[in-house]
Amino acid sequence: MTLGPSFFPCGRLRTRPLLRRLLSELRPGGGPAPCRRLGAEGGTLQPVIGQDSIELLGHSYPRDDFTNITPKILAKVGFHLQNQPYHPLWLIKERIKAHFYSSYVGRWGNPLFSVHDNLSPVVTVEQNFDSLLIPPDHPCRKRGDNYYLNRTTMLRAHTSAHQRELVRSGLDAFLLAGDVYRRDEINASHYPVFHQMEGVRLFSDLQLFSRVRGGDELSLFERGGRRTGQKQESHSLEAVKLVEFDLKATLTRLVTHLFGPDVEVRWVDCCFPFTHPSFEMEVRFQGDWMEVLGCGVMEQELLLSAGAGNKLGWAFGLGLERLAMILYSIPDIRLFWSRDERFLKQFRVDDIQTPICFQPFSKYPPFHNDISFWLPDAADRFTENDFYDLVRSVGGDLVEKVSLVDDFTDPRTGRRSHCYRIVYRHMERTLTQQEVRQVHQQIERLVEAELGVQGRF
Repeated sequence: MTLGPSFFPCGRLRTRPLLRRLLSELRPGGGPAPCRRLGAEGGTLQPVIGQDSIELLGHSYPRDDFTNITPKILAKVGFHLQNQPYHPLWLIKERIKAHFYSSYVGRWGNPLFSVHDNLSPVVTVEQNFDSLLIPPDHPCRKRGDNYYLNRTTMLRAHTSAHQRELVRSGLDAFLLAGDVYRRDEINASHYPVFHQMEGVRLFSDLQLFSRVRGGDELSLFERGGRRTGQKQESHSLEAVKLVEFDLKATLTRLVTHLFGPDVEVRWVDCCFPFTHPSFEMEVRFQGDWMEVLGCGVMEQELLLSAGAGNKLGWAFGLGLERLAMILYSIPDIRLFWSRDERFLKQFRVDDIQTPICFQPFSKYPPFHNDISFWLPDAADRFTENDFYDLVRSVGGDLVEKVSLVDDFTDPRTGRRSHCYRIVYRHMERTLTQQEVRQVHQQIERLVEAELGVQGRF
């Protein structure tokens, strides 16, 4: 389950004919941005944003007033970095998978946990939110934070969108990995596409209490119970404590496997819509405490809706990029999308457990450009994520960071102005002032046309 900052890092974008036209001007020959997508038989499927529909992964989705997907984001769908051999995200996924395969074995010697890492990132809004008990008014549903194909379909914001369907299929223990999509700020640790891995395990009465003296007298559930900080209303305290112990022991063994036997771990109580009680795990790394995953006892209502109401379960979720950046000393999240051999060859190892410390092959000089504008009078007409998404749509991976450097309100008129500093830096070569200026001018033109602001440039 995708939890914590990896789940909730928690304006409206109109149809953008001008944006599409200006983007085509940036590409030799114009036309839609190329996208390589491997189909089920190895063929190539190219996503297309049409006037009335979006063609993606062999399906057509009608557009409506909620559609806010961009060509830059669609071009990322289908790469499955977590499945590309010797990619750093693949290495992390395989290390986690190998640990669970070797540590948790079923009665007949087969792995207890099944692995699912190739599910489509296109999901329904119901899958992404309602199936996880996320209320309709929760801020994480906002258009400003997600990529919607239309009002009922979106690119998943977390891999937990598949949790109910996997439990409903009869699985009691599984790992799930995949790409997820969120509109967010721009810096070295945030990217609109990243990868998550989660685990779920369910227990019956027999499985949970079989090793407990007098376990045949214990029950998963109790009648007339009440919800407290320690448990849900339908759960017995004995069952919850055993599930919580198993969860924390499982995750402690996992991070010990990843970080080494001397790793320090601590648990922080937190709150999520789909688990209770809920926790975040932090590890001490290079002198600092860092949150690496979220977890908790699954809400019983979720299990009931999936046809597993007679069991209790735990779930955890972690970000693969975060782990890879820590374990391999990767300084910039954009590098995960690099095809530069100087990056990729550092992760081609004979043994996936081999320690790797990424060696930067170069640090090309940055260009800084500021952009200032008056915000619309109506406060709800502008959101920062709209601006970040527009900058990404034009500048793509040339943009290293965008930061708000000035927030000014004119005391005479009451008008509010924002000034953002955009840092441009290519990961593999030196940019020229001319190409940076071209991109920056496109952003200046579009920010007025698309976001309703008044430029001060």
